Amino acid sequence: MRIAILTSRIRVEEKLLIEALNRRAITFDIVDDGDLLFDLARPDERWRSYDAVLCRCVSQSRGLAVLHVLEHWSIPVYNSAAVTATCNDKLLTTLALLRADLPTPHTLLAFGAETAVRGIETLGYPVVLKPTTGSWGRLLARVNDRDAAEAVLEHQETLGSYQHHIHYIQEYIAKPQRDIRAFVVGERTICAIYRTSEHWITNTARGAVTSNCPVTPELDSLCVRAAQAVGGGVLAVDVLEHPERGLLVNELNATMEFRNSIAPTGVDIPNVILDYVLSHVREEAVV
Repeated sequence: MRIAILTSRIRVEEKLLIEALNRRAITFDIVDDGDLLFDLARPDERWRSYDAVLCRCVSQSRGLAVLHVLEHWSIPVYNSAAVTATCNDKLLTTLALLRADLPTPHTLLAFGAETAVRGIETLGYPVVLKPTTGSWGRLLARVNDRDAAEAVLEHQETLGSYQHHIHYIQEYIAKPQRDIRAFVVGERTICAIYRTSEHWITNTARGAVTSNCPVTPELDSLCVRAAQAVGGGVLAVDVLEHPERGLLVNELNATMEFRNSIAPTGVDIPNVILDYVLSHVREEAVV
């Protein structure tokens, strides 16, 4: 058995995966995505020595590009390029959730500032404006009135990236100063945490405090269905608690961080991830 961990830098999560691999005496390599050079017409035989490649890239775009190349060469990767592409894009995620008839916040899409304002006012203030790509709660804006909406949209229109000219508008959910992050591996929700903060953005990267969230049958079913909607694998599912409509699936993450979730849940997340990857490797070997 030989595993490659594809990464941009060694964070706590990667150290935990390395420790788990060492305890299992599994041969592995750490591959820095910054050192990669692909000749797309000539598959690099080095990659064929790996039974699986676990993508842990910090850069979403870089990681996705590598996954596409390795899959083109028939190298087993986790998660797949299709799953990763869907999770990296909030629009694609929302469409996948709606296709699976899963509860999710009401979302509008617009391409011009004036049209976006008109859409915002059909939803009613406040709303949340998000870029379609990105993580860690960056570049989110809660818009409370028309003046704020026009100011944020003007900034987005002025920014050079085409992604900022796609206005993803989501209803604001009055959550109880927390959200839920659940971890789905394969066909089960292995654990979940509450992320609690006085700020309306409840990412741990923004200082939210974590605590254990019981995985009820309702939460398990919802999160597994959400994971299956985007293609399945090793995923984090972000869930909001609506005061009237109950649990809503907000986003999914295909390269999730889990350092702050092991202690409150008591679940050895890196080893569960490895169990999943290795079981798939063995199944492929039998086939």
